[in-house]
Amino acid sequence: MFFSGDPSTRKRVDLGGRSSKERDRQKLLEQTRLERNKRLRLRQQNTAATNIQKCFRGRKVVEAERSKVREQFFSVYGRHLQNVDRSCFGPNSNFLRQFLFFFNAKNATDYSALVEVCRLLRQFVQNSGDIYVLFGGTDYLFEDESVSYRVKRFAYACIQAVYENRNQLKDQLIMAPSGSSTSTTLLLESLVMLIEPQVSWSCKIVAFLLQRNVYYQIREIIFTAKKSTSFQGPAAKDSSLEHVLVLIMSHMGQKPCICATDVRWTFISQILTIPFLWQLFPYLKKIFTTNDLSQQYIHHMTIFAKGPDKVLPVDMSAEFPGYACLLGNLLEAAALAFARPDCSFDLAMDFTVVATSFLEELAPFYTLNTKSKEADDDEMAIDEKTNDKVLNVDLERQISNAIDPRFLLQLTNVLFKGFSHANGSYKERPSNKEVAAVTAACSFLHVTFNILPLERIMTVLAYRTEIIPVLWNFMKRCHENQNWSSFSEHSAYLPGDAPGWLLPLAVFCPIYKHMLMIVDNEEFYDQEKPLSLKDIRCLIVILRQALWQLLWLNPSMPASSAKSATNTNSLRSRPVEFIQHRVSIAASELLSQLQDWNNRRQFTPPSDFQADGVNEHFNSQAMVEGSRAYDVLKRAPFLVPFTSRVKIFTSQLAAAKETSDSHAVFTRNRFRIRRDHILEDAFSQLSSLSEEDLKAAIRVTFVNEFGVEEAGIDGGGIFKDFMENITRAAFDAQYGLFKETTDHLLYPNPGSAMVHEQHLQFFHFLGTLLAKAMFEGILVDIPFATFFLSKLKQKYNYLNDLPSLDPELYRHLIFLKHYEGDISELELYFVIVNNEYGEQTVEDLLPGGKNLRVTNENVITFIHLVANHRLNYQIRQQSSHFFRGFQQLIPKDWIDIFNEHELQLMISGSVDGFDLDNLRSHTNYAGGYHQDHYVIDMFWEVLKSFSMENQRKFLKFVTGCSRGPLLGFKYLEPLFCIQRAGGEASEEALDRLPTSATCMNLLKLPPYKSKAQMEQKLLYSINAEAGFDLS
Repeated sequence: MFFSGDPSTRKRVDLGGRSSKERDRQKLLEQTRLERNKRLRLRQQNTAATNIQKCFRGRKVVEAERSKVREQFFSVYGRHLQNVDRSCFGPNSNFLRQFLFFFNAKNATDYSALVEVCRLLRQFVQNSGDIYVLFGGTDYLFEDESVSYRVKRFAYACIQAVYENRNQLKDQLIMAPSGSSTSTTLLLESLVMLIEPQVSWSCKIVAFLLQRNVYYQIREIIFTAKKSTSFQGPAAKDSSLEHVLVLIMSHMGQKPCICATDVRWTFISQILTIPFLWQLFPYLKKIFTTNDLSQQYIHHMTIFAKGPDKVLPVDMSAEFPGYACLLGNLLEAAALAFARPDCSFDLAMDFTVVATSFLEELAPFYTLNTKSKEADDDEMAIDEKTNDKVLNVDLERQISNAIDPRFLLQLTNVLFKGFSHANGSYKERPSNKEVAAVTAACSFLHVTFNILPLERIMTVLAYRTEIIPVLWNFMKRCHENQNWSSFSEHSAYLPGDAPGWLLPLAVFCPIYKHMLMIVDNEEFYDQEKPLSLKDIRCLIVILRQALWQLLWLNPSMPASSAKSATNTNSLRSRPVEFIQHRVSIAASELLSQLQDWNNRRQFTPPSDFQADGVNEHFNSQAMVEGSRAYDVLKRAPFLVPFTSRVKIFTSQLAAAKETSDSHAVFTRNRFRIRRDHILEDAFSQLSSLSEEDLKAAIRVTFVNEFGVEEAGIDGGGIFKDFMENITRAAFDAQYGLFKETTDHLLYPNPGSAMVHEQHLQFFHFLGTLLAKAMFEGILVDIPFATFFLSKLKQKYNYLNDLPSLDPELYRHLIFLKHYEGDISELELYFVIVNNEYGEQTVEDLLPGGKNLRVTNENVITFIHLVANHRLNYQIRQQSSHFFRGFQQLIPKDWIDIFNEHELQLMISGSVDGFDLDNLRSHTNYAGGYHQDHYVIDMFWEVLKSFSMENQRKFLKFVTGCSRGPLLGFKYLEPLFCIQRAGGEASEEALDRLPTSATCMNLLKLPPYKSKAQMEQKLLYSINAEAGFDLS
């Protein structure tokens, strides 16, 4: 600033309104606080340094004292303890007191001395047989704490010596039997003598060892032993280390012992998490599985199930997570425990809680590490995201092999023992114990289904356990009494507000679905096994209501994300949504299967499969891709009435046609077809068309047997006639591409390659041809076998589909299934003989099948392999090419909304003919005719008097197709029309024949005077088969 002439200092003003004195005071306080903290840290550092120095000096003094005592000890008793006698172990001797004072397990001299002490101990005890007198003297009192403490210290020194020197002793840690004289054996056998159950101080010793984490030390000893180059398998029989483990582990179940220890250092967390423990110590497994002991330990494991990460040791590697190792060992032990006749219900309940919890942890990466079946060339491939977490292959195998059929049978027997599954009164509510048992079983099995290949366990669950009748009895009582809430309250797997039927259905549906694949028609319909037809009708109601609630009323996820939910890994973190997703899939598949059974032989009205809430609003929404109704239609189409689905399918076809027509300015596909070579000409000209051309309009000109083009311009009617004629020719069994069943149903000829060199190309073409007929709304009279139509849906055929193909073979297989004698005496092998056109070939059903005899144990496998060969394998190539051709015009998801029976209706219409009244109510009139005209009344009376065959011929005559629209003539485009022909009723006009314009669905009918004349003229026209020469 510039000098103003005023020498006084101008006072500074704080614009914030604070006094400068106040600012200086705050600064002073802050500076004081910092200096005080600095002095505090300095005092703490000095105190810490003093403590460290004090501890170091103390340790140094103690070590010096120990060295001094060590020298005195060896000078008195000798370097090799040659001066030691029995009295040295007594309470008045300084021998053990001095030795335990200076003993250091890492000191080689001390270790050698301890081994010698153990050798002397064993020798003196064997000579006298009384360990109490040896340590406590002749007047020993069991309450003498000094003797007890000395023994505890000595016992701990033995195990500590092995632990500290484990790397040097690794070759003899678990391989040395109790009878050997190795140092490890001497140390461990001395410990065994001190903790034998009959020794009074064993409880105090074990408690002392547990306080010092003895299980952790044994764990490290075992891991070191497994790294030894000499380690090749299980421990030596009666190994000392196994003996020690058995005694310490067994101590838990002895009363009045109340030994307690931190859960992080228990037998469960430290020993049971060792991979493949029972392979090392089989005797330990036998002792562990005694009822009382295993029940206590497994009950104790329920603590672990709530948070294994907090109590289990650090994983030895990513391939061996602790909970997975514990699970593998637990499963193997449980199999032995469940096999015991005195196995308790509480043990099984605790086991399912623990195992379910660990299996849930395992599920996210276990499934992706299992090998899936190789899909056939006609089956869809399923992509799954890879996961970096992969279990060790042997550990996977241990878990997978442990949950075997025998294990599942034993578990369910223990859980369901005493529960009745007989059909009786369903008014009685399930007891709390029954609810708990069903909850436990369903929780365990649901998680198991998610991680194991189902084919390994489903057969035993379906046929060797009572789980289906027990679950059904339980479900029906809950349904009848509206008591599902009790199940939710007892389930720890699901929150209390989740529907109670979720978990039972998640288990019941896949098992019963598998059972229906194996059961034969006689068992299902006649013997009504495993459920009566009345019960199945009730089941259909339960499944239908559950599905409608899951998919429509309370969907677990938005419809737009339902497709992405097929990757179940994204749902596992949300258990309720995950199980809802699984139940919706399983219930839908089971209901679809029950619908197939109902189509074979009806036992319930088809409407029982339809949801009550489907209305016009639902139907309109179902046409919008991504909507909730669309999702319901795709996942459970049977909930929607057939007519509604046909309308939706028709709208999809109309949209596709509109798109195709918008790109076509003029008809570019015109073909000349010879009537007497219709299949060859069509194959050569149409098979090269692209998908876009196939969707566009196709116009046909017929050439008769004289080489002359037939009269008539194709406005759609000639093409209809072409489609009906070519399908009749192509699918004729005499042509060799298809064969007929005994019911005259068509399926691909397995020997088609012997008839046509280009047979697969023909099947591709025929698939396209059938799709074109459906695309244009043309019904064709082709009765397909159900097992072949299932291939259009890429479904697998089972034994129950075999009667439609070969009823005699089916009867023979059912005879084998129920044969009570020794099947091996029938001299059957896993081979099948094919006989095509007199040429016999033998094929193996399994690798090496010609050397594998059919027995009572594998006869079910043989039966299903034979059915699979006939129904799936033999026609796989033909079906695959037919499907590929079909897909060029009709996507698979369009026909997935129909079952095989409905698909046949979509192709051919009803076999019952057409409804004449429906046709009359949707008919237009022209040229002076009207619905009350006497000629029209006479016409309908004449048409009604026709036979079914002549009525179909008439329909073909006027529309080009012998079958009417599937939903009725209301949907015929354009509507059927009767036009007056011939002008005035002159003799010349009345002598004319009726003619038609099939492209317009138009009948040109002269005004005949009598019914007889009209009937004569109509029959002549419809039977003339003159092509379009009469047009």
